[in-house]
Amino acid sequence: MAPEVGQPAPEEILPHRQPFIFVTRVVSIDPEKGAVAEYDVPHDLSIFRGHFPGHPILPGVIVLEMLAQTGALSILSREEFKGKLAYLAGVESARFRRPVRPGDTLRAEITLDSMRMNIGRAQGKVTVDGQEVAKATILFAIQK
Repeated sequence: MAPEVGQPAPEEILPHRQPFIFVTRVVSIDPEKGAVAEYDVPHDLSIFRGHFPGHPILPGVIVLEMLAQTGALSILSREEFKGKLAYLAGVESARFRRPVRPGDTLRAEITLDSMRMNIGRAQGKVTVDGQEVAKATILFAIQK
């Protein structure tokens, strides 16, 4: 699917590529405050063959990764970090409210709390059709 009007394609900012990019489109980016992005969960995602046969559910760690990639969109948009790698350095807290299934569209909203040198903290939530499916506080590090 094409990017939102006026927004870059995720691959223009993120170093991730298939099969490990979990952002379909960028909704908005503010390099200083955060980002909003969406991921259309494909029916044929290979992970569903084993998680779980006959009852496919997107693993929570993939939902967290999608949230982290949304945060990376914001951070890696800053001039000083363009072309760098952003690493997920920790998860302070995470809650999962309901399963994510094939065909769902995840919407991640992440807010940058703090940034000191190349280490930062962010809070985010992930929704499907306006219903919260997960929220987390994550830590990240930027490649020096």
